[in-house]
Amino acid sequence: MKDKLYPFRFELFFISMLLILFGNIVLPIPFYNTALSPLFFLINLLAGILLISKNKKVFYFFTSLFLLAIGFFIVRNVFGIDTETNIFAQSAIYFLFYGFVCYEIIQQVWRAQLVNKNVIIGLMSGYISLGLLAFFMFLAIETAAPGSFRGIQQIGTSGEGIIDGIVYYSYITLLTIGYGDIVPVTSLARKASILTGLMGQFYMVIITAIVVGKFINQLNQNSGGQTSE
Repeated sequence: MKDKLYPFRFELFFISMLLILFGNIVLPIPFYNTALSPLFFLINLLAGILLISKNKKVFYFFTSLFLLAIGFFIVRNVFGIDTETNIFAQSAIYFLFYGFVCYEIIQQVWRAQLVNKNVIIGLMSGYISLGLLAFFMFLAIETAAPGSFRGIQQIGTSGEGIIDGIVYYSYITLLTIGYGDIVPVTSLARKASILTGLMGQFYMVIITAIVVGKFINQLNQNSGGQTSE
């Protein structure tokens, strides 16, 4: 089963990420938040494990990490135990997991000899996963020091409202848009925001540029071969 799904690893990861980020736009919000969002997140975690499944050295470690993350998820969402320690543990596990998934995506895209649809989707998946890394980093900072980001409380004072605000801020910062409606006010929050912006720029300037360069060379080689014929 794993071998059959592996060729579609980037598609599964990318689609599940889009459903997590934008599913509540087209689906009823209460139903999405209670039933669909956890399901999409689970699919995304499984797709992440599928991405690293060829790396035997870490596959079993991250499978154990996935099971631990599921345990914390059940404790938080089923039993309603939403302590600061629980949030920290979840954020640390997810940050480690998605950090390695992002690294593995970049490695696979970097090593690709042929730039095709799969590589392009992988490239986009890597960029989106950087936003998730930023989200878990910002969530840990806000949990440790509430009020580190001014403006999040205006989006919503509930847990879901604050999470939506941090997700929004993570991707706005990664894209270096910076509307200014949410602002980091502590030293740690500001440094984390700078790091997120740098990650986004490095990804675009280095990883994306390399893939584009490979694609241009690929087109030149194909056109050269056709001309010689």
